[in-house]
Amino acid sequence: MVSSIILVTLLRWLPPPTSAFMIYRHVQDLVQGRSFKSIRYNWVSSKKISTFAYSAVIAAEDQRFFEHSGFDLHSIQSSIYVYMDGGRLRGASTISQQVAKNLFLIPSKSFIRKGLEVWFTILLEGLWSKERILLVYLNIAEFGDHLFGIEAASQRYFAIPARQLNRSQAAILAATLPSPLRLRATQPSRYLFKRQLWILRQMQNLGHQDYK
Repeated sequence: MVSSIILVTLLRWLPPPTSAFMIYRHVQDLVQGRSFKSIRYNWVSSKKISTFAYSAVIAAEDQRFFEHSGFDLHSIQSSIYVYMDGGRLRGASTISQQVAKNLFLIPSKSFIRKGLEVWFTILLEGLWSKERILLVYLNIAEFGDHLFGIEAASQRYFAIPARQLNRSQAAILAATLPSPLRLRATQPSRYLFKRQLWILRQMQNLGHQDYK
């Protein structure tokens, strides 16, 4: 517990050199006998990220981000009601929870990992500002095969730095986040286009704000 508190405190100011998800991708390659493939990851400061990117991920992933304390109880309750009515159980992870699991944990559905996710989410919300959580999320989110962070994604898909992303480009990148290995910004499916349009509408409804 002490070491995790120290680590989270240090990362309040220092850029993460890597993440658990990045390391996990290398382990997957090794286990599956694939040749080594480098991770594309370029940390950038908040000033080097388009404000549209901030708006897009909030609209797509966590519209109540600035209102909750790490766990969106309203979304969790809504998801349970939909499931009880016969619908599919939807995820209700907040951006804070996603940072916790992407940065410190590996994909797993065990109760232990979920408990650790809760612990790290509490630490992030207690020790970091919302702006820091959002910045780290944009920098470590997976946007494709061995591709992490908004800067690497912008360079890979649009050949521009993240600070030059326009509204449409930011929305299509945010649209891939639920499944970045299946949904590809370079080969948008009909579903991905529909999700992009939905995100653009949500961005408009929320109003363009400066989240930096």
